[in-house]
Amino acid sequence: MKVLFIGGTGIISTAISKRVLELGWELFLLNRGNRNKVIDIQGKPGKLVEICCDIREESGETILQKIKAADGDRFDVVADFIAFTQEHVAKDYTLFKDICRQYIFISSASAYQKPLSSYLITESTPLANPYWEYSRNKIACEDFLMAKYRENGFPITIVRPSHTYSERSVPLGVHGNKGSWQVIKRMLDGKQVIIHGDGTSLWTMTHNRDFARAFTGLMGNIRAVGEAVHITSDESLTWNQIYQVIADTLNVPLRAVYISSRYLAQNSPYDFTGSLIGDKANSVVFDNTKLKRLVPGYYAGIRFDQGIRETTASVLANSEYQAADPEFDTWCDKVIAAQGITIQ
Repeated sequence: MKVLFIGGTGIISTAISKRVLELGWELFLLNRGNRNKVIDIQGKPGKLVEICCDIREESGETILQKIKAADGDRFDVVADFIAFTQEHVAKDYTLFKDICRQYIFISSASAYQKPLSSYLITESTPLANPYWEYSRNKIACEDFLMAKYRENGFPITIVRPSHTYSERSVPLGVHGNKGSWQVIKRMLDGKQVIIHGDGTSLWTMTHNRDFARAFTGLMGNIRAVGEAVHITSDESLTWNQIYQVIADTLNVPLRAVYISSRYLAQNSPYDFTGSLIGDKANSVVFDNTKLKRLVPGYYAGIRFDQGIRETTASVLANSEYQAADPEFDTWCDKVIAAQGITIQ
């Protein structure tokens, strides 16, 4: 199979790129070339072709010339991992409508309605999120692409990830703009950490290798064309359980401070209105029946406590995954103190 990925080196897409090469497929990676080193081709039977290009800045003619120069005249699958607005997918449509058999758009499970009318989410759950512009933009992208499918037969498949994690970062609910390391550092230093709400809402974490197996099962899958499908684990955990698993993995006590999501959204420089009120503060359980019908035999096999041990070991062993965030650390202390809690 001959595939083109736009991006291809992020948390989700790196695992998919590796999986594609393991399957022996021909992978064209089109990106700015900043992180291609994360794709290790050693021992993988597939072929990797790198195209250095900024799809958002360069003209369509230039982009197509670079693709053709790399022997990329037509693809079985094109997937864009860095499309976030309708403008992005409109450009993709113009570029790829005549040279791909399937175009996969990576949307987001945060696009599902907030608040939810039912805790159990299927692909027929309405899309509506008044709290997060990111989610509304993804919905607009979906609407544009599905219109092109209905009107012109553009072979679109929509994939909706939820909270997917990798070896680069421990997944958490409340963290700063530089990622979760500062929260892990607080745990290691014996400091209190903030959990939104009372920690009892349900959440789903999906390891990126599980995600990759499902995603490649949709690639070149004629039954997936014209469909939207989410890819998540079947495992639902409370945020208390999630934080406790992380603390246990670090071999430290969990010193949790519970603060309402609305308070956090109203008293922080961070977009917790979107990421909490519009996403993580809601209890969600995903029904993956449709995915399993499209990809027979698929299941998410990496349990959270297993995956997080691997992730934690990787983060602790690699300084590049330890982005200090002193501003967030200071903000946490201020918020905790404002609750009348002694900082420890």
